[in-house]
Parts: sequence; C-alpha cells; structure tokens
Amino acid sequence: MLVKVFGSAVFGVEATTITVEVNCDKGIGYHLVGLPDNAIKESSYRIAAALKNNGYSLPGKKLTINMAPADLRKEGSAYDLTLALGILVSSGQLQTELLGEYIFMGELSLDGSLQPIKGALPIAIKGKEEGFKGFFLPKQNANEAAIVEDFAVYGIDNIQEAIDFLLGDSTLEPYQSSVYEEAAALLDFPEFDFSDVKGQHTIKRCMEIAAAGGHNIILIGPPGSGKTMLAKRLPSILPPMTLPEALETTKIHSVAGKLKEVGLLYQRPFRSPHHTVSNVALVGGGSYPQPGEISLAHNGVLFLDELPEFKRDVLEVMRQPLEDREVTISRAKFTVTYPSSFMLVASMNPSPGGYFNDPSAPVTSSPQEMQRYLNRISGPLLDRIDIHIEVRPVPFEKLSDTQKAEASSLIRQRVIQARAIQTRRFMDNPKVNYNAQMSPALLRQYAVLDDSSLALLKTAMEQLNLSARAYDRILKVARTIADLESAENIGAHHIAEAIQYRSLDREGWLDFTLSSQIARFYHVASNGRVFIVCL
Repeated sequence: MLVKVFGSAVFGVEATTITVEVNCDKGIGYHLVGLPDNAIKESSYRIAAALKNNGYSLPGKKLTINMAPADLRKEGSAYDLTLALGILVSSGQLQTELLGEYIFMGELSLDGSLQPIKGALPIAIKGKEEGFKGFFLPKQNANEAAIVEDFAVYGIDNIQEAIDFLLGDSTLEPYQSSVYEEAAALLDFPEFDFSDVKGQHTIKRCMEIAAAGGHNIILIGPPGSGKTMLAKRLPSILPPMTLPEALETTKIHSVAGKLKEVGLLYQRPFRSPHHTVSNVALVGGGSYPQPGEISLAHNGVLFLDELPEFKRDVLEVMRQPLEDREVTISRAKFTVTYPSSFMLVASMNPSPGGYFNDPSAPVTSSPQEMQRYLNRISGPLLDRIDIHIEVRPVPFEKLSDTQKAEASSLIRQRVIQARAIQTRRFMDNPKVNYNAQMSPALLRQYAVLDDSSLALLKTAMEQLNLSARAYDRILKVARTIADLESAENIGAHHIAEAIQYRSLDREGWLDFTLSSQIARFYHVASNGRVFIVCL
C-alpha cells in the first residue's frame, strides 16, 4: 500500500515541504531513497525500537521509501516521526484519513519519546502558506512554532500521542503561545542597564548616537576602562524589534538551534565571538550551511572584542556582509542566503601594551610597534565603521559615586524618537531604514550643509588630515545628531561633534596618539570661528 506523509527541510532560513512516499509490498527489505544523509539512513534502527516499545513493529515486508523532491539533499534525524507514521499506515497497522493533512517532524528516542528539532518556525510558516491543517512536533518546540497565527501546532511528548490523534482517540488541543507577552515583558527589565555605568558620559553619548542612527562604532581604550561593559549595554537602548524583525531573527536562531525557552526573540541579539573564531563560524557555511555569528546578530549587535587580535582574513570576510547586509553561501548544487543586518561594535587597545592613552601609565610601545598594531585592521574594514571614540579609565571619584546614572529606558526613548524621524524620511526607500544606510545620493539630499558648517568641516579635514572616506561618515553621524535634537537641518555644532568621533582615521591617528593629544572641536556661533583644543 502506498501512502504519503509530509515533512519539511530547511535551507537558509526558508523551509521546503518534503513528501515522504512509503510503499509496503511483498518481499523483504528496507530501501530509503531521495538523497537522505546518514542520520536519516540510521533512522530504521530508532524507528524499529520505538515502534516495538509502543506495541507496533516494522512489517516483515519490502518497504520502499522515497523522499521527494529526490534531487534535494535531506539531513538530520527530524524525519523519524514522519517515516514511522508512514510505515504504520502503509503496513496497515494504523487506519486513518488524516495523515496527508498535517506536517509531522521529530526525532524518535528508542522508547518513542520525541527530541527537539531545528527550524520549527520556518517549517510552521511554510506549512501555513501551503494550506496544511497543522503541525505535529516535539513539545519543546511548540512555543516557537505557535508564533504563527491561525495555524494549529500540536506539541507532543511521544509517537503514541500522534497515533491517538490520527485514530480519533485523542483530546489533544493546539498549543496556545504566550511568547508575545513573555518576550515583550523582557524589554522592561534588561540584563545590562546603562544606569550601572559610572562616569563615561561622552562614551554613553556616542552609544546613543550609534543606536539612533544604526552606526558601527569602535571603542579604543586601555584594559579595564569599561569598553566591554558599555558594549554589552548597547542592546538595552536600541528600539524594540518590530514583529517582522522579530520573526526573521527568530527564524535564523531556530535554524541554528539556538532558541531558548521563550520562542519569539523580542530582544535584539548580542553576539560576541572569541577572537579565535574561524571564517565559517563567523559568516556561516559548512558542508550543510548553517548561519554564522553575523547572521545570528541580525537586527542586533555583533561585538568584536580586541579587534586587532582577530585573524585578518576573518575580518576581511565581513566586508561584503557589512555592505550588502546579507551573506550568500554557495555550494556545488545549491546556494543559501542568510540576512546579516547588524550593528558592528568593536573594541581595541590603543597600543600593543594596552595603556597608551592612560595618563597614569608609561608609554612602552615604539612608533613602529604602534603602526604594526594598527595595520592589523584594514582600511576597507575601518571605512565601514562610522564612529571611533577613545575610552579613558574612570577616576576614583566617579567610581565611588553612589548616585545612579541615567537608565537605559530613558536613553531608549530618545533613540526611538530619532528612529521615527528616519522612518518618515526614508519612507520611499524600502532598503534604507536608518542614517547609517544612506547612499551618497541620499546624503546629498538629506545632509545639506550651510556655509559655516561647510567651512568647519573643510578646516577640520585639512588641519587633522582626515581621509576622504571620513567625509561621508561625518555627514551621516551629524545627520543622526541633528535627528536626536529633532533639528531639520544640520548645524555647525552637529558637524563639530561628529568630527570628534573620527579619532582612528588612518591618516590622523598615529600622529595624535604619539603626542598623547586628543582633538576636540567647538564652534562659536557668534563669530563663526573654529577652535581646536588639544587636551
């Protein structure tokens, strides 16, 4: 008897329905075709034990199983439940007309219980699109799949529950998800809050600007100055994810098997890979491509601590995803694309010794060592980082201050207001969501400078020897600073502040650091003069 049962395969972040055809006929044998991997080929042993321990058995006949489309490679053990139910119906041990109306996925233990699977959310989304009545899967994944509205999701503990439902002997009800309420509640209680940070008002201001405009940022400072502490708190001031953003981010984590108890990711992800990370682990890949760290950070933050310690070739593979906001992984027979729109936050020491810009520490690095250290970061990568800011150690008076700093919730409100301005501005540009994504054409349209602002920028670029690539970055950051003030036009003081945040620009950095100088700009509106103050 020939029967059809349906499962699903996930490629990239999208699912494809798999039709499992099971034919039970005279003879002896077990033939599984349709490009299954070893985990699927081994399923016969798990299925045989699970069926026997639940009062059923593999038929002593010839079983031919085809997984269509046959030219698409299938992987993983999640097809155990699909195959087992097909075998039961095909061999006549289970009589039902419901088998073809649902999707069944789950890895079987030898006692018939089910183990969690990857990719439950994209499978549920695809199942709803193709008109299936529901989705049977392990109970551990039910909260995740139930995010899909108006689609019945049945979380079960073992194969017997699925059999009882197909026989009509079950009172099993669709799982009701509460992830929207649970996830939204987490936003009000971030694990890391800016109220814990003592001092560092300038750095907090930079983080607010970066969050408001989606700008990449690098923090330069000695060990112990608070770079990592500040970076971990950046997600707490980013705007809440919209539902489409949350679903897309959750799909990526679902495919990678990284979801925790709360099925829907409402908090923006924060990923911090170690500097020994490989190319594949960072951008994704493998024989069966999986999303890498840059995709797991989609709609969130990717933090690279001690940036110069990362292997140069690892950093270089990030250049294309930073520009295109997606990464494409090609193999001989297929290509998958993962979204990777993230904010890059990096940190580094100012010198190999680490304490160059610490006034209380002696300078131990020569100019040649400094140059070699800085050259570990390529110009093209640095070109994609909008804000460079120096982090100084916090003095004792600030550390011992018992007064609470401004909470992340208050900063986030200002960020949300600035993002709302950008949403309205780029309403006709669906590929641009915030200032950091502006093209040169959009810059000419929305970052128009008056004469005083233009004169200030010209003076700064000439006297500080800023590179040409710094020009666009300064304009983008200045546009964000103006948005935080709800200013329609960019003023000279916006440009002046943005210039401060280019301290690592390649042409100007070494000369200033070697003389322990940090340039600060102030514009005096009354007479239009520019003062450069070296501290």
